Amino acid sequence: MLVVGANGAGKTNLLEALHVGTQGFSPRTRVDRELVRFGEREAALALSLVRAGVRHEVRMRLAPGAAKTAELDGARLPSADSLRRELPALVFTPDRLAVVKGGPAARRAYFDRVVGRLQPARAGLPAEHAATLAQRNAALRRVQLGLSGRDALEPWTGRLAELGARLVEVRREVLSELAPGFGERAGELGLDDATLTYEGEPPSIAALTDRVDADIARGSTGLGPHLDDVRIASASRDMRAFGSQGEQRLALLALLLAEADLVPGGPLLLLDDVLSELDAGRRAVLADRIARMEQTVVTATHRSALLAEPAQVVEVTPGQAV
Repeated sequence: MLVVGANGAGKTNLLEALHVGTQGFSPRTRVDRELVRFGEREAALALSLVRAGVRHEVRMRLAPGAAKTAELDGARLPSADSLRRELPALVFTPDRLAVVKGGPAARRAYFDRVVGRLQPARAGLPAEHAATLAQRNAALRRVQLGLSGRDALEPWTGRLAELGARLVEVRREVLSELAPGFGERAGELGLDDATLTYEGEPPSIAALTDRVDADIARGSTGLGPHLDDVRIASASRDMRAFGSQGEQRLALLALLLAEADLVPGGPLLLLDDVLSELDAGRRAVLADRIARMEQTVVTATHRSALLAEPAQVVEVTPGQAV
C-alpha cells in the first residue's frame, strides 16, 4: 500500500495508528496522552486485518492517566503490548535512526525486541535480567549505606551471572541469524561489507565478585549485558561515528528488511518517509524488495516516488484518507 499526501497531511499519523494497533505502543512516544487528540479525553482505535489467511479484529482505548486496554478478536488482553506477540510489525521512521546513530541503549533495546520476535520463548529474558539487575543494584546501595552485609549480594550475583550469560548467548544467536541478510540487503542498497558485531562478554560470578568493591562504591553493577553494544559497520566503518545520515538510514533500512525475511509468517512493514533521501537506483531496489513481501505500507508525498505499481493507493488530506 502506498500512502500519499502533502507534508503535514497525516500520513505519519496513519502509520503510527497501525503500529499502535499491532504492537500496543507508538514508535514515536511512550507517553499515551500524546496519542489523544487535543481537547479530547480519550482515543479509540479499531483495526481489521488478515494474517496467514486469518482475519483478526483489534480494539483499543487510550485515556491519559490510565492503562491502555486492548482486545484481540473480542478477547481482552492482559496488556496492549501483548499484541506484538500475535501481530508482528516493523517500522521505519526518521526517529528510529537512533538505533544506528544513538547510544548503546537504543541498540540494546532494538535487538532485544528482535529476540522477542525471532525467539518468542525467550522474549521475557531481557526483562528478567533487568529485574534481577535492579535487585542487585538495590542490594549494592544497602551495603554502601551500611544497612546490610556483603553476603546479601551473593544470591543476586549468582542469578545475574546466569541470566546475563543467557542474554548474551541469545543476542549473539539473533545477530548470527540477522547478519547474512543484513549484509545482503545493505549491499543491494550500496553499503558494502556491512556487518553486525556484538561487543561484550558473558558475565561470570568470578568477574562480578572481583569488581564488587567498585560496584558498592558506585551503587550499581558495572559489568554485564546491560552495558554491551552492537557495532553496525560498513567496510569496517562504525556507522554511528563515521556514517553519514544517508548511510545510517540505509543501515537501518537494511536491518528491517533482513529481520522481515526472518519473522515467521512475514511482518507488517511500515516505511515512513523512506523514499525521500534515496536516489532512483536505491528506490528501484527497495521497490523490488518490498514487492516480495506480504504486507508493506509506504508513505510518500508523490505517487511517482515509489518505482513500482502498488496494490493500493491511499490519498491523505487533513482529517481524511481515501
